[in-house]
Amino acid sequence: MSEDQPLSAVSPVLHELRAGTHTRHVALEKRLPFFSNTLDLERYTRLLSAYYGFYHELEERLQHSPWMTHDFDLQARLKTPALRRDLQALGVSIQSLALCETLPALHSPACVLGVLYVLEGATLGGNVLRKQMSQRLGLEGHNGCAFLYVYGEATGRQWKAFLEFLGSVPLDAQARDQAVQAASSTFSCFEHWLERQEVLL
Repeated sequence: MSEDQPLSAVSPVLHELRAGTHTRHVALEKRLPFFSNTLDLERYTRLLSAYYGFYHELEERLQHSPWMTHDFDLQARLKTPALRRDLQALGVSIQSLALCETLPALHSPACVLGVLYVLEGATLGGNVLRKQMSQRLGLEGHNGCAFLYVYGEATGRQWKAFLEFLGSVPLDAQARDQAVQAASSTFSCFEHWLERQEVLL
């Protein structure tokens, strides 16, 4: 997004998404063990395994959704391949992992946008987490930490590009509400899944 481009096209839905998911977002962040003293390589591996079970199924659903717009390059933004590489580097058998069955509903283009907002937003803190895992567990992109820095130095550019895409989709009040509900449901489903996998604080 150019510096002189007004945010008016993006701000209504972005503001509502941020406001509508803030409580769930903060609550989940507090329960993630990345900065916990109890986090060791075994627990990190279990955590990534749980992430895989959620991301794999949700990204599969997005890829096959009739509401997935062709204007968005989903293939270039899939996180499952990075998770798969990490888990293979950590010696995990992908075929043995549990997969999440309870996922946010995708029954409109607005719902897809809400889910994408959560998935894309989750990459923003990845660099901080990557540095933490490097210092504490000796992990880098090649041996178990590709997912946390999936866009590398392009993270900021990818987020701005997503915001441009988000702002380009015309959404009325009802559609914006659907997007917020889908985003909130994504956080909720993810937290419940991680809780069932016993990887949260």
